[in-house]
Amino acid sequence: MWRFFDSLRGQLVLLIIAALAAAQAVSLWLFVDERGLAVRAALGFEAAGRAANVARLIEEAPATLEPAILRAANSPLVRFDMSDTPTVDHDTHADSGAVEARVRGLLGAKDTREIRVEVHEVDHGILPMPHMAPEMAEMHLAMMRGDLSAIEMQLSIALTGGQWLNVGTRFERPPLQWPWASFVSFGITAAIILVAACWFLLTRLTGPLLRVSHAADSLGRGENVNPLPLIGPAEVRDLTRTFNRMQDRLTRFLAHRTRLLAALGHDLRSPLTALRVRSEMVDERETRDSLVASIEEMQEMVDSTLSFARGIASSEDYETVEMGAFLGQLRADMLDNFSLQEGETVHLRLRSQSVRRALRNLIDNAERYGGNVDVSYGREDDHAIIRVADNGPGIPDGELEQVFEPYFRLEKSRSRETGGTGLGLSIARTIIRAHGGDIGLTNRAEGGLVATVTLPLGPEPLKQERTTT
Repeated sequence: MWRFFDSLRGQLVLLIIAALAAAQAVSLWLFVDERGLAVRAALGFEAAGRAANVARLIEEAPATLEPAILRAANSPLVRFDMSDTPTVDHDTHADSGAVEARVRGLLGAKDTREIRVEVHEVDHGILPMPHMAPEMAEMHLAMMRGDLSAIEMQLSIALTGGQWLNVGTRFERPPLQWPWASFVSFGITAAIILVAACWFLLTRLTGPLLRVSHAADSLGRGENVNPLPLIGPAEVRDLTRTFNRMQDRLTRFLAHRTRLLAALGHDLRSPLTALRVRSEMVDERETRDSLVASIEEMQEMVDSTLSFARGIASSEDYETVEMGAFLGQLRADMLDNFSLQEGETVHLRLRSQSVRRALRNLIDNAERYGGNVDVSYGREDDHAIIRVADNGPGIPDGELEQVFEPYFRLEKSRSRETGGTGLGLSIARTIIRAHGGDIGLTNRAEGGLVATVTLPLGPEPLKQERTTT
C-alpha cells in the first residue's frame, strides 16, 4: 500500500481528491453561511411585514379594537404591544436600514414617521418571549431544545396618535438536515467515478514514464532496447523521443569506437606476422630471439586489444541466472582453483559469458599475485555482490584505481613474476560497468586484496527472459 502512495500515480490521485474535498468543504461552509443569512433575512422581513400591517390596521381601525388586534397579531415568536415610549432607544440601524426600508415600503413611499430597529444575537439560544403564556413557553422550549443560536429583533414604529408600536421577535438558524444515506451514497459514487477517471488519465502519464524508466535501466546495463513508442501526453512523448535519440547516439558512438579498435587490432596483425617471418631469417641467434620476443609481446597486446573491444560491445543476449549455481559452474570450469562460500539465493540478469570472462580475469589475477583465492556472494539492497579475496601483498592505496587503466602494469608491489599486458582488470571493469555495475579494490586489514563486484538486480524485465541455472 505504501508503495502505491509513494508513486506518482498515487500522489496525484491523493492530491486531486484532497483538493476536491477541500473545495467541497469550503463550498459547503459558504452554502451553510449563505443559507443561514437568507433564512434570517426572510424571517426578519416577514416580521417587519407583519409589523407594518399591524401598524396600518391599528391606525385605520377604531381604538376599541386595538387590544383585539394586538392579541391576534401575537405569536410564540413575535410579540406586539403599544406604549408611550419606544422599546428601541436609538435610531441607528445595525442591519444597514434594510428592515426599516421594508416597513416604509409597506406603509407607503411618502410615509415619514420614525421607525427604529435593533438587531442583535442572543447569547444563550432562543428563549421564550416575555409575556408568553406558560403553556406556549413550555411548548417553545421543547421545540427549540434550548441549543440553537438565535437572532433578536426589536422594532419600534411611531403611530399617528403619538404612541409607539413595539415589536419583538426572535428567530434561529435552522439546523442542516443531512440525509446521511443519500450523502454517503453520493460520496462513495463520486469517489469511485473520480478515482476511476484519475486512474485512467494517470495511467496514460505514468505508463510511458515507467516504460522509459525500465528502458533507461536496461540501457545502462548494456541491454539492447528497441525504440519506445511515442504515446502519452505531449511532454511524455517529448521525453520518450529524446530518450530514443540518446539511445541511438550512444549505440552509434559505441559501435564506431568498437569498429575502430577492432580495425586497428586487425590491421596490426599482418605487419606483425610479416615481421615474425622475417625475424626468423636473422642469422644471429641473440638478435633473432630478441626480435621474436618483442613481436610476440606486440602480438599479445594486439590480441588483448581485440578482447578489450569485444568486451565493450558484446552481442550476447541477457539471461537470468542464480548466482550460486553460476559461480559453482565457473569454479568447475576453472578446475576448482578457488574456494566458494555459499550465500543467499540471488537471481539477476546478465550476459553470462561476458560476466564469466570478467570474473575469470579477476580470479586469475588474484591467484597469480595473491595465492589462495576465496569467492563469496550475497545481496545488498537492490544489488548482487561478489567478493574475490586473496592473501597477497595488496596494492598501495594510491594505485587502487590506476590498475584499472588500460595497459597499466603493476610490477613491484604484488608480483612474484612479471606477466600480462595490463588489460585484464580493464576488460573486467568494462564488462561489469556495461551491466550497470562496478568493480572496486580494497586492501584487507589482515593482508591481501578484495575485489568487490557490484551488479544491479534491476526492475522487472520488459521482455520475456530465459532462466539459466
